Amino acid sequence: MTKNEMDLLFKQAAQIKKETKAGKYRSDLVGKTLVMIFEKPSLRTRLSFEIGMTQFGGYAVYLAPADIGLGLRESISDTAKVASRMGDCLMARVFSHQTICELAVSSLVPVINGLSDWEHPCQILADLYTIWEIKKELTGLKLTFIGDGENNVCHSLCLAAALWGMKLCVAAPKGYMMKREIITHAKSLVHKTHGQIEETTNPYKAVIGADIVYTDTWVSMGDEGEKEKRTKVFQPYQVDQNLMQLAKPDALFMHDLPAYRGHEVTSEVIDGPQSVVFQQAENRLHVQKALLLRLLMQSH
Repeated sequence: MTKNEMDLLFKQAAQIKKETKAGKYRSDLVGKTLVMIFEKPSLRTRLSFEIGMTQFGGYAVYLAPADIGLGLRESISDTAKVASRMGDCLMARVFSHQTICELAVSSLVPVINGLSDWEHPCQILADLYTIWEIKKELTGLKLTFIGDGENNVCHSLCLAAALWGMKLCVAAPKGYMMKREIITHAKSLVHKTHGQIEETTNPYKAVIGADIVYTDTWVSMGDEGEKEKRTKVFQPYQVDQNLMQLAKPDALFMHDLPAYRGHEVTSEVIDGPQSVVFQQAENRLHVQKALLLRLLMQSH
């Protein structure tokens, strides 16, 4: 997506949120069906897409890992061809980004990345919308991500921040920095937007003057075998009140959830006045409704 496309999406999401709060629901997607393919479990992704379709008069079909055995019982290509002949849009939450790419190549309808090992774009659209909703701007703001720089949330934050001309600083231990391909692409974008992308191993340096402090779990799905090692490596990167005090006084704390209090963040911070994690979670619904509207109304 371009910055202008995101800007339009945010404005539509704001209108949809206002309508939803007033108990007004559109019927734009009556007769439309979203096929949801899950290789990984989820709370926010499933709720936001399924409730979003329902509130717009459409329907969502949930396919759990055991239902279709994606790539095992049936090829990814054949699954996409069948599902896209029946449904109006596919959303997939998968382990490998290659799976999303294969679904997109064979699908006749739009395919949404609900999460892959490379990116988590729907989460970051809701995150940026939340910042935009509170701060009334994005360009020029400093966003500091603390923790596992190699994860999908950090990757999508990096690319989105670059598109908006934000200042992104990632503090991660050695060996857990962002993938080079992501950095290279992001840096090609900031030449046009005058943003900044920085990496450091020092969380205290990274958070100075930050408008937003963001963290994520140290042990993502698929990394459970490294839990003990990761807990030890990432302990110096815990977001606590001492760290938050180095950010701007009105800095926001963000986390895409689920959160593990006492690990990547203290209870004092995530349950404190600067935390917007539940507003952030709720906004998944409103932003994804705007996204579904855009994709489904354009594709027919």
